Parts: sequence; C-alpha cells; structure tokens
Amino acid sequence: MKGYRETAVGVFVLVGLLCVGYLTIKLGRMELLSDEGYRVVARFSSVTGLRVGADVEIAGVPVGKVSSIALTGDSSAALVVLRLRPDLRLAEDSIAAIKTSGLIGDKYVNLSPGGSPDMIAQGGEIGETQSVIDIESLIGKFAFGGVK
Repeated sequence: MKGYRETAVGVFVLVGLLCVGYLTIKLGRMELLSDEGYRVVARFSSVTGLRVGADVEIAGVPVGKVSSIALTGDSSAALVVLRLRPDLRLAEDSIAAIKTSGLIGDKYVNLSPGGSPDMIAQGGEIGETQSVIDIESLIGKFAFGGVK
C-alpha cells in the first residue's frame, strides 16, 4: 500500500508540473519549436532597447515577433528578422519603425503597410525603416544647449 501512495503522489506532481508548463507557454504567448510564418528582414541604423521576442504590430495589433537581431557584415547597421503571421503579406513600400510603448516602455516594431501591388517575398527586406529615437541623448543635448 505504501508503494502505491508514493507512485500516486509522483504521478500527481508530474501532471501538475506539466499543466504549469503548458499554462506558462500559452499565457506567455511563447511558441516552442515553431519556425513557420512569413519572415522579412529590416535594416536599422540603431536598435537600442529592442530585444528578440519583442512584438511586431500593425495599427496596434500584434502580428508577429522579432526573431533575431544581428550586425550586418560590415557592422554598419543592425539586421532585424521579423517572423509574422503566415497569412500576412507586406507591400514593397511598407515602412518598419522602432517605437516605444509609453514613455519608458518596451520597444517594439511598428509596420506601416504600403500601397504597392508588389509584395515582399518570403525572406525579403523592408526597404524603408526608422530607427529608434534615443530620448536620453535628446535630453542631454537639450540640457547642455546642443539643440538649436
């Protein structure tokens, strides 16, 4: 009888841990082992504060995540890979901009869809980008008279 109780408790704990793990993934909107989606690349001169896993939004609606951030071969810019919903396609004249949620919130990528009939191919590059505005340097310039 003692061995049965230990086995039952072990199974109960294991099932509980699996449920907690499942809820953590679902509520955190994490995707494990998922590589599907529409991937596009954006080249920014600065990605200060942007992180892998940050949201990608169109008109305030989340449509994807930042998949990776790396330097270009000549280290002059940052390449940001965006993984978007598989049903989404962007026009060639779309614009990607790094924005901040609130005054000091997290950074995210905001996409402004263009009107071109030509679409960016899977793995293609967004031509127009707007880098993050560095509030700290602007405040420093203003405080020390660098803004004219």
